[in-house]
Amino acid sequence: MPRPAAEPPSLLGLPFRGTDAIRRGLLTPEQLRSRAWRRLFRDVYLHRDVPVTHVLRASAAASLVLPGAVVSGTSAAAFWGVDLAGTDDDVVLTLPPGRHPVRASGLAVRRVRLARTDVLRRHGVLTTTPVATALDLARRLSGDDAVVAVDRFLAAGLVDLPSLRARAAEAAGRGSARARGVCELADERSESPQETRVRLLVARSGLPAPVPQFTVRVDGRFVARVDLAWPQVCVAVEYDGRWHAEPGQFARDRQRLNRLQAAGWRVVFVTAEDLYRPEELVVRIARALADAASVRSSGSRDHA
Repeated sequence: MPRPAAEPPSLLGLPFRGTDAIRRGLLTPEQLRSRAWRRLFRDVYLHRDVPVTHVLRASAAASLVLPGAVVSGTSAAAFWGVDLAGTDDDVVLTLPPGRHPVRASGLAVRRVRLARTDVLRRHGVLTTTPVATALDLARRLSGDDAVVAVDRFLAAGLVDLPSLRARAAEAAGRGSARARGVCELADERSESPQETRVRLLVARSGLPAPVPQFTVRVDGRFVARVDLAWPQVCVAVEYDGRWHAEPGQFARDRQRLNRLQAAGWRVVFVTAEDLYRPEELVVRIARALADAASVRSSGSRDHA
């Protein structure tokens, strides 16, 4: 019998079961153990040249490891373009209650009965819908991470806030109260995870609520759009990650800042490091608000 090709063309693009490839005579056990193939899960392999993503691993898990399972949680979020799971993070799958338990490295398997309307087919396998996924994350993720996840679904246009809140209000069972609280804090105007985190920090601090993604205009003329704003006192908070270092961007960012300052706005810049010192950041924002209010009050008296 002729020896099979070391890299059969039919196995080059998608994950496959090793035992199946051997049974069909496409590979020998020795060839399967070669460096040409990458092991994704037990008995599931992929050609070394195919880029591995969380979506690919989740698709392989739901089609080859646990056929019929529903991709859920952070793995379903990846299917909808919301990257909450790293490439090597456990794939989250849901099986109906009573399904025979399967333990496999690299998988996090739940047993929950899902409504048919909360499941559809994507990337060739079953996955939870955007609304069901967002609510699942709101139930299960902790702290600000849950609001960040829901905000990202909202910003991507995958769900709308009124519908999501309505579904959360109707939900029952474990985590339902948490999901309702998360949906109340969510805001479709947040454009980045760190913007959400800053907004939530401000909300907990007792400071006046800012307006997310506020457009600054002077005499009807566009000046800039800022992450968070207190328009009454012309104070803005900007997360510094949005100021990029591409060629020419630094000059454009400085021009934007100059326009804001010329329009009478104070800008508080926030970095990733600032979020590790939340008390200090709150003090900085509070001081900027107080100083701006004082200046406006003095100006009002001067013109009286």
